[in-house]
Amino acid sequence: MNPDHTPDTDELLRGTYARLLPADSITPEIAGSLRYARLVADGLVFAYALDRPTDVRILTDPDVERVGLEELGQAAYGNLMRVPVTHEEIPLEGTILHSFYGDSHFVGSKALFLSAAVQQVTGESLPHSGALVVMPSRHNLVYHPIADGTVVDAVNRLAAYALGAFEDGPGALSPRVYWWYRGGLKSLTVIDEDTRTFSIQPPPRLLSLMKGLVRLDRAGRLATRTADEAAAPGLAELARATAESIAGLSQAPTADLGSAFDTAVAHAHARCATDPRAAHIDTWNAWATAVQLGSALFTGAQPQDCRLSEDLVRQLPATPAAPPADARAWLDALYLAIVCREGERVRRLCQVPLETLRQDDSVDEYVLCWVDTLQTYFSERDSMDAVVEKLVATMKASGPDVSHAPMEFVNGIDYQPISLFHRLIARDHDIFAKTLAEALAEHGSHWGGSAAPRARVALGPLAIASLAFDHGFPIAPDQPHLPLFLLNRERIEEIPSP
Repeated sequence: MNPDHTPDTDELLRGTYARLLPADSITPEIAGSLRYARLVADGLVFAYALDRPTDVRILTDPDVERVGLEELGQAAYGNLMRVPVTHEEIPLEGTILHSFYGDSHFVGSKALFLSAAVQQVTGESLPHSGALVVMPSRHNLVYHPIADGTVVDAVNRLAAYALGAFEDGPGALSPRVYWWYRGGLKSLTVIDEDTRTFSIQPPPRLLSLMKGLVRLDRAGRLATRTADEAAAPGLAELARATAESIAGLSQAPTADLGSAFDTAVAHAHARCATDPRAAHIDTWNAWATAVQLGSALFTGAQPQDCRLSEDLVRQLPATPAAPPADARAWLDALYLAIVCREGERVRRLCQVPLETLRQDDSVDEYVLCWVDTLQTYFSERDSMDAVVEKLVATMKASGPDVSHAPMEFVNGIDYQPISLFHRLIARDHDIFAKTLAEALAEHGSHWGGSAAPRARVALGPLAIASLAFDHGFPIAPDQPHLPLFLLNRERIEEIPSP
């Protein structure tokens, strides 16, 4: 085809694609004829390209004007989305990457519309927090959904891959790692032009998100493929690990108390896999031990026995009050104390200074507002007006524009006890029952078929439902993820005093 041929409107609509170009490919000589093109991220320019049998030509302003920017944009998007790609999962130690590749010059440009491309090719949606993505050449892109703590390994793997593939060519596009979020691309790679060295510097919002995901993952709070593919620990293993953790505290009472508490919480939840009503004494023992360790972690404890079974008893040594900056662990400790009707432990936990928990820089403001609401509720000196005011602040702080935690987790797990508490203090029995059913359904949907211990029990909703039960609310029995004999107090036994 004659390169000087002027394409007509039909040819432009049929053959134009949205395309990413290296920013340095737009020289001053051609920039004047590409006023419609725009910089979409460091190192990347968005433009339109006409794919012809013998070449690919970048459209100029007159080409765009011939069709109209809006109509051409719609056609270019549709053409790009029809470009065939091969999808491959790349399992690596600690993470999974996803690769799109093909012969077309436009595969890498699909990063412009990554969410739609992922949905089209894999049938899966990107998380609310988006994905990390690299486009080292025009023929491929590699991405990692930002869904769990493996994001830290992924960013390093992607950085190494992008640089190597970019240098290898052909069709080099960018050596950078980008964050695709809400339709935009943000470079994480900082290039020192003098030394030609590369470093990864996530923006503050992404850095906070990554730190929070790592912490959520370590506590077993996230439902992820990586977690599901790992063998779930058995009850005997969890009981033994809990016992060993407690025994180790005699050497350093506070050093590993946090990890001992995490293990005990996992053990308590896992017991409900085979005993969903919490009818057996060993299930109660696991929950009681978790209560003891949670209370000790934040408020200290006198020496006391932790009974995991009739023949597995370990002594928790005297523990000083040295609350860590871990707001979600505090919520776990409080929820457990509420469920097990440990009023004195609830009172002590609510005296933990909010300023201490605020030092947790991995947690969102709405979590701290929720802690503040609960501390106010259980304080006899504060009025219900103050509780309502703080509950409203919690709700406002949990929106998608202000929270760093994955919205899938916020909506499915974190927000459910907050919503239930709202119905509790409104004393609307019917709406509470409906909200509880919705909360349990959200819990089940979030975890799916995961074998993770926390999938077994909706701890936050169980705690609020236990409060409601004690206030005379009618609670339907035998609901999923809601152990009946903890809810109705039939399995409640004595726990050593804190």
